[in-house]
Amino acid sequence: MATSISTIDEYINQFDADKKAYLLKVRQLIAGLVPPSADETISYQMPTFRYKGNIIHFAMNKNHLGLYPGPDAIEHFAAVLKNFKTTKGAIQIPLDQPVPVQIISDIVNFNIDKHQDKQGPNWYLSRGNWQEAEALMQQIIVKTSLKKEFKWGSYIYTHKGKNVIGWGGFKNFFSLWFYNGVFLEDKEKQLISASEGKTKALRQWRFEDVKDMDTEKIAAYIQESIQTIDEGKELKPTKAPAKAPSGLFLEALQADKLFNDSFQALTPGKRKEYIEYIQEAKQEKTKMSRMEKIKPLIFAKKGLNDKYK
Repeated sequence: MATSISTIDEYINQFDADKKAYLLKVRQLIAGLVPPSADETISYQMPTFRYKGNIIHFAMNKNHLGLYPGPDAIEHFAAVLKNFKTTKGAIQIPLDQPVPVQIISDIVNFNIDKHQDKQGPNWYLSRGNWQEAEALMQQIIVKTSLKKEFKWGSYIYTHKGKNVIGWGGFKNFFSLWFYNGVFLEDKEKQLISASEGKTKALRQWRFEDVKDMDTEKIAAYIQESIQTIDEGKELKPTKAPAKAPSGLFLEALQADKLFNDSFQALTPGKRKEYIEYIQEAKQEKTKMSRMEKIKPLIFAKKGLNDKYK
């Protein structure tokens, strides 16, 4: 399966004939329901339809199609969806069943109605005259090989599946953010870290007036950013050191070999959940009560939050 998908066509074409046909039917159904101005894009590596917000995501799995219309829609149609497996944000449609045309149609129309009165961003009125800055960036970006993707509520431009640049207007400035900015030479000495000590690789270039935006210089920064990806430059996330049991929890584990062995057999993530659960309690009485509660779960090799997953 492809690792870097930037269009719905690419997403669908990676599957075998049966799954491809299923996805095409779903896509055509949704496309026929949304307004002409709606966007088809890839978000969170899934086909997505947007109209003044996310209308629906969908994704192919081994034995089912996942629909992700948001918790409001799933709650609203709970009675209709009782024959399908659902979570707070997802619906599973078994592939041995036909596409549920009526259900999908009702859900999509529900979300369209929900977003109907939602006002789109008006850069000119709410954030100053950034329409010119936006237009300038579009002129620059079309001359690159970058792919446009929708992530985290805005459009991001990528190369080989890696984020390169995004931008947006704010009250007092228009900002470009370079995701691999830490590796750039920064000839103009303009890049800043928006959150010093927290931001690792990302750097911003801010402008207070569109007249200060030099297209050649910005294009050069973008090309250098693309080159950092071609060269494999990347900051690897650092893992926080694993937490260890302490206090009453540690004493309880040391006093009961079976309890300790069962705890140590859990995955690191599950052990961390239990440690934090005990440590969060302020009073000794509460800690003891919580330990009694988690013991059966640990002996059963279950995580604290497994029932919610």
